Amino acid sequence: MDKNSILGLSIIGLIIIAYSIYTQPSAEEVNALKHKRDSIALVEARVNAAQASSQATNATTTFDSTTVVSDSVKSILEEEKYGVFSQASQGTEQFITLENNKIKVTISSKGGKIKSVQLKDYKTWDGQPLFLMNNDANIFNLSLSSHNRGINTQELFFQASGTIGTTNSASLRLNAGENKYIEFVYTLPKDSYLLDYKVNLVGLQDVISENASFLNLEWKDVVKPQEKSIQNERNASTIYYRFTDEDVDYIAETKEDKKDLKTKVQWIGFKQQFFSSVLISKQEGFESPTIETKFDKNSLTTVKEMSANFALIYDRKPAQAINMQFYFGPNHYQSLKKIDDLHLEKIIPLGWGIFGWVNRFIIIPIFNFLDGFNMNYGIIILILTIIIRLILLPLTYGSFKSQAKMKVLAPEVAEINAKFVDDPMKKQQEMMGLYKKAGVNPLGGCIPGLLQLPILIAMFRFFPSSIELRQQAFLWAHDLSTYDSIYNFSFSIPFYGNHVSLFTLLMTISTLIYTRVNMQMTAAGNPQMKYIMYIMPVMFLGIFNGYAAGLSYYYFLSNVIGFAQQYIFKAFLNEDKIHAQIQENKKKPVKKSSFQQRLEQISKERNAQINRKK
Repeated sequence: MDKNSILGLSIIGLIIIAYSIYTQPSAEEVNALKHKRDSIALVEARVNAAQASSQATNATTTFDSTTVVSDSVKSILEEEKYGVFSQASQGTEQFITLENNKIKVTISSKGGKIKSVQLKDYKTWDGQPLFLMNNDANIFNLSLSSHNRGINTQELFFQASGTIGTTNSASLRLNAGENKYIEFVYTLPKDSYLLDYKVNLVGLQDVISENASFLNLEWKDVVKPQEKSIQNERNASTIYYRFTDEDVDYIAETKEDKKDLKTKVQWIGFKQQFFSSVLISKQEGFESPTIETKFDKNSLTTVKEMSANFALIYDRKPAQAINMQFYFGPNHYQSLKKIDDLHLEKIIPLGWGIFGWVNRFIIIPIFNFLDGFNMNYGIIILILTIIIRLILLPLTYGSFKSQAKMKVLAPEVAEINAKFVDDPMKKQQEMMGLYKKAGVNPLGGCIPGLLQLPILIAMFRFFPSSIELRQQAFLWAHDLSTYDSIYNFSFSIPFYGNHVSLFTLLMTISTLIYTRVNMQMTAAGNPQMKYIMYIMPVMFLGIFNGYAAGLSYYYFLSNVIGFAQQYIFKAFLNEDKIHAQIQENKKKPVKKSSFQQRLEQISKERNAQINRKK
């Protein structure tokens, strides 16, 4: 080695020695490092001890490679999150069952909420027990603010006292300290679909934040299919609510929507096609609720998701009770109408205006009267159809008679049309003169039909909503409340479906025949109108194919009875006699109406103006 190499190595060595001295830890750093090593050793010892204890007791304990959280640390974290409710953050879920001869209610100690409700007198379309609120995704949560913490009862475990006495009730308490608690009390009366629900707030003035004047109640139900047609079920499911001024409203069934109601409501109901879950305020009402419906139209496992959020007033008293009530039961008109004048029967969509009146005051009373004889519902619908047709008999007879008169006058009408092709005003004047002389009302065949329309539309609302028809068989139909099927396709036909409904097919054929007979009875009219009259029944074939079989059956019976009535009318109405009567009427002096006089004056003025121009 030469002199330069020795000098370079010496310098490098001095640099290494100087760096080691410079980076040497201080006494404090040495002590800290020693403490860290001792802590690691202590953690490893605890891990080894815990593993040995676990093996000895056949327990399985999972340890993170970097962190071991002790029970004391967990307790500190839970106390930080839940405050005075931290003792309720751990527990074992228990269930309490309340039962009468109509419903069976299961209540969970976790959250103190209703876990499920079984309607004992009903089954799903495939014969399974029928439950409401039976979904793990459902929420019934009371939230409050406590010392800047958000407390949700659904996360905490209540202490359940079980069944109390003979009243079939249960009490679940969420403790926040000595003589401080939230208590849920459920009471199920005998022979009732109503479940009393009370929230007791005791000694919480110092627990609930000073600026909090209300508690928030969150309720959500994810509805599962119960009927044969999930599409019909989805189209009938929505949220109904009643304002404290007695007005009942709802979210449209066929669209997703969210509403912020700006005033109090007395009750909120999650309505399904034939059953409902309703929460009723027994005091001043629920304050400014927000309601929302969601659904996936392609889902085959979920009908609809319905939710409601609203406030419960907190008066900051030493003890306060908030009284509510649940209704879990069928959408049966008479049963709902009897419940404390709450207008729950308006959950059933019987139609607005005159259509609802027809159902409430005519159809339902007749149907209930016939139902009292314990006959098959197919026979009840037959008798109901006959009764309605008899009620409408005067209108039907008047319409048929008017059509017969128009048919007799058809040659004279055609002659006037040909004579005044270029003069519509004169043609109209001559037509009115002819009708006036003959004593015929050209609208006589239309007006009776329009008067019958409210009953036809009322029936369109009545049958799909009638729970009495649910799972009632007649002939080939296994359930009159849903579609009947005599053949199922392996594919779906657009606008028609994947099955053949025989009642709908019979209704369509009979409607086409009925339309043809009526067109033959009517004077030669607009050809396009004839085509429209034939197109409508074909459209009904697609529309009604998935509807309630009872509805198609009713329309089919109505058409058949209509045929019978027409044949009877023909026996009493002779066209020759009608023609003779019209000719006699023509001989009588006719007093012109003011409208006809005005029409003639306009025609004269128009003709005079044309002559002056010529």
